[in-house]
Amino acid sequence: MQKSFMRIPYTGPLPPPIIIPKSANTPAGAIHALSSFLSAPKSLNRTQSRQTVLLTGAGISVASGLADYRGTAGTYTLNKTYRPIYYNEFLTSHEARKRYWARSFLGWTHLNKSKPNSAHHAVKDLGRLGVISSVITQNVDSFHPMAHPDIPTLELHGYLRSLVCVNCGNDYPRKEFQRQLSKLNPAWATFLAEMLEAGALDTENPDERRKKGLKTNPDGDVDLPDAPYTTFRYPACPVCLVDPPKLLDGTQSRVEIDRDSAWSPTSTAGVLKPAVVMFGESIASNIKIAAERAIDEADRILVIGSSLATYSAWRLVKRAKERSMPIGVLNLGGVRGEESFFADIGSGNDGSSGTRCSESADKILPKLVENLQAAHKAQANG
Repeated sequence: MQKSFMRIPYTGPLPPPIIIPKSANTPAGAIHALSSFLSAPKSLNRTQSRQTVLLTGAGISVASGLADYRGTAGTYTLNKTYRPIYYNEFLTSHEARKRYWARSFLGWTHLNKSKPNSAHHAVKDLGRLGVISSVITQNVDSFHPMAHPDIPTLELHGYLRSLVCVNCGNDYPRKEFQRQLSKLNPAWATFLAEMLEAGALDTENPDERRKKGLKTNPDGDVDLPDAPYTTFRYPACPVCLVDPPKLLDGTQSRVEIDRDSAWSPTSTAGVLKPAVVMFGESIASNIKIAAERAIDEADRILVIGSSLATYSAWRLVKRAKERSMPIGVLNLGGVRGEESFFADIGSGNDGSSGTRCSESADKILPKLVENLQAAHKAQANG
């Protein structure tokens, strides 16, 4: 089976959103169109359930205090030179890992205390109403499984709540890792405490964060210009430390630590990485298959808070289109390839055959739930 890789996202300009139907150009119109989309009868050419699969991106978590990528305060919008770390770079460079973990150390506190917002909780209500079958999320913040544990949720790009050893596959809790980072890097821990005291990690306003010297990215790290990243230290995998594994070539690995128990660059194993799919890293085949199955088993797909700039998400909507599934999009700003997704929608569509809305998910989804609940109640009393 051909592997699916986490490619660098499309960073070119996106066209203005195509509002469908035209009446969806206001919040009320968008709610009506989305209600029609989610309440539509099962597509005539479909044999699966009439439920909708959701595909969500960074935009749904903005109201939780996290930045998105292409919004007005997004990472790519504000920082034209932003470049995520590549998987091979993380594996082969001790210096790259020090930089990554230093930034992650500062950013984790804000991510860890952030919570699901009204949009995530609205998804839970949509599940209770029986209109959605499952959720596929590109996000690594764990907000979806936190908000609606009873709805099947596939974290397409992994999650930041755990780490995984690249050598033995051991899972390791991120909270414990954070505690060890603090112990190994007291000067950085002091700086973090000062930033917390100053409130630099409390505000949801990116401008305020920048005034206080911090920039938080959607992947849960902090950009700190001119920081001495080379001084940062990180621990080794505790399992490899006790029982060093064999390497791929069959030779015995070694895992060495310094006197403070930090991973030593003389080691050949014991490297922990976040349990996310990094750029250039292959998406596990079971995740890829599960995502495709979630599309195939649904009647329609609704994209929320994603510009589909990442190929792994875009290809799922393309798959839905190839299967003649109705497509809905709720996203502020343009979406990659959206003109092709809605090219065959005829006049007279009220949103049932497809809809494109450019509104904030946290403002629209709760009202959408209220609208659907009222319709269900009226139908029950009818």
